[in-house]
Amino acid sequence: MAIDPISRGTELSVGLNDAPLAGERELPPGIGPYQLAWRRLRRNRVALAFGGLFAVIVVLCLLAPVYASDVAHTGPADEHINETIDIGGHPTEVVSRVGIPIGPTWHARFLLGADHDGRDLAVRLLYGGRNSLEIGAVAMLITMFLGVILGTLAGYARGFLDGALSRTFDLIWSYPAVLLGVALGAVLNVSGIELGPIKLEAGSLLVPAVVVGIVYIPYVAKPIRGQVLGLRQREFVDAARQQGLGHTRIMLGEILPNAASTIIVFLPLILANAILLEAALSYLGAGVQPPNPSWGTMISEGIREIPAAIHLTLVPGIMLVLTVLGVNVLGDGVRDALDPRAKVTVGR
Repeated sequence: MAIDPISRGTELSVGLNDAPLAGERELPPGIGPYQLAWRRLRRNRVALAFGGLFAVIVVLCLLAPVYASDVAHTGPADEHINETIDIGGHPTEVVSRVGIPIGPTWHARFLLGADHDGRDLAVRLLYGGRNSLEIGAVAMLITMFLGVILGTLAGYARGFLDGALSRTFDLIWSYPAVLLGVALGAVLNVSGIELGPIKLEAGSLLVPAVVVGIVYIPYVAKPIRGQVLGLRQREFVDAARQQGLGHTRIMLGEILPNAASTIIVFLPLILANAILLEAALSYLGAGVQPPNPSWGTMISEGIREIPAAIHLTLVPGIMLVLTVLGVNVLGDGVRDALDPRAKVTVGR
């Protein structure tokens, strides 16, 4: 398989035969573009730090059942509205008689306080994070899978197929992502989804994942289409045709490997946007449906308790900001590492 060194996917290897920049050691022979990108990324301590922050949040959310059963001893939907807990030797109502929930206790139970129904905020925060991250990850996979396939087909086939797909992308892109997501989410959360063997009941967590995944398809497909339009004119694709390779083998074996770096860069960016859009849809009532928690629904519920219980909004809001910030900074680091114009520094 011949890979064109001029294409974006392998631009990273262009500078390998050039003279090293001042103050740099010569590159060892045989180093590949992704090895070079990994070396660049390892030296970006800011990106790695925020990537580590995101990894910690993911691990904490995955351990939500352990925290709920072994530490907080309550579930995400368990209500303690009429109970009292002991804080510093003083019995304190979980929810006061005027309806104000308890604030952070910094103890095992109600570590971050409770909501207006007497549910443990820390437990709901971790379970809500699991739901938000699950929806974001599934939506990212849907977007990337369909976006890459449709963008590649549109750019390679051109003609009628390209025109039909491109106009569809433009139609979806013309609607604001939140408004389109609200419209689709409101309908599908009532009727569910049934496409042949695929059936999702109304209220399922996969419904907002499908909605978010569909909304962001043009954001991936259009750049991929533009890159494929350029790649299909390269000499290595002409050589593959002369060898008798079919269109499918050319797209899978010649085109997509040269677009791999672009696809990799899109992964964290789409994940961050999917998490944000899910939170927005849940906040507006078109995403995760009660009693399932998510960061968006928790913020929506907490808004009503401001200013008496501002922690109900601050806690999930801060968690959402840290998660999206971690993914975005890591994505910027990956993009810079894959940039062939970035300065190369060789070493361990």
